[in-house]
Amino acid sequence: MIAKSQKHWTGDVAELLRVGEGFVLADVDTRATPGYAKDKLHAADDLAAGSAQLDEYQERLFARSRVDATNASVLLVLQAMDSAGKGGIIRHVVGSVDPQGVALAAFKKPTPEELEHDFLWRVEKRLPEPGMIGVFDRSHYEDVLIGRVRELAPADEVERRYTAINEFEKTVTDAGTRVVKVMLHISPGEQKERLMERLERPDKHWKYNPGDVDERELWPAYMAAYQTVFERTSTPHAPWYVVPADRKWYARLAVQHLLLEALEDIDPQWPAATFDVEAEKKRLAAT
Repeated sequence: MIAKSQKHWTGDVAELLRVGEGFVLADVDTRATPGYAKDKLHAADDLAAGSAQLDEYQERLFARSRVDATNASVLLVLQAMDSAGKGGIIRHVVGSVDPQGVALAAFKKPTPEELEHDFLWRVEKRLPEPGMIGVFDRSHYEDVLIGRVRELAPADEVERRYTAINEFEKTVTDAGTRVVKVMLHISPGEQKERLMERLERPDKHWKYNPGDVDERELWPAYMAAYQTVFERTSTPHAPWYVVPADRKWYARLAVQHLLLEALEDIDPQWPAATFDVEAEKKRLAAT
């Protein structure tokens, strides 16, 4: 499927980016633009057109949820190494819709209270309500990524979590939420340039974390952990999409496309009036 407003796609981008059987993360070219035939200039036009369409879909989804019993919602799960562009996706893609219809959750280190519960306890509490677009800026997958790489949980517990995640996401999708799981795949070289830019620009110092350099040293371990995540948790009801992210403009356009497809699949319609429109016009005109 190609979103109606995006004219320059040459293939089914969801199929091109979806993690399927035999997927190998190391084979992904992080500078590639799968399915997109044009350049950054055309991408800006397509992103603007898609923003208008995304905004309308979000409003229709929200409006519909207020008048009937539909449970439809969308959950965008964003995972990536630091500086891969999650913030840009939130600002330039999700940020194009009415903020009243967006629920953003950024999962940090678990609090003492959260550690007293199963790892999915805090995640379930932040699922989007009907009519909303939810965004997880990092997510429950941290518990099988950093949890594995940094050995924050025993190996048997990490293994249990893959199954728990699949069961959890099946329950979520069965309830009416479309889950769009995206890994923004950046190369270590591109990340180095972006981190260096943060150090060279005083206005970006606030975005720099010295710990990012420590994480870079564990890059192979993280890539292995992601590969396992894809093999164990890319399912028919909640597949993973790996988006090449060295070109920010492509990553934003691709994620917007995936969101548009999810909303087009829901196809929310404007709710019909629950009153006599013509009679109300006459009443209003008489005032």
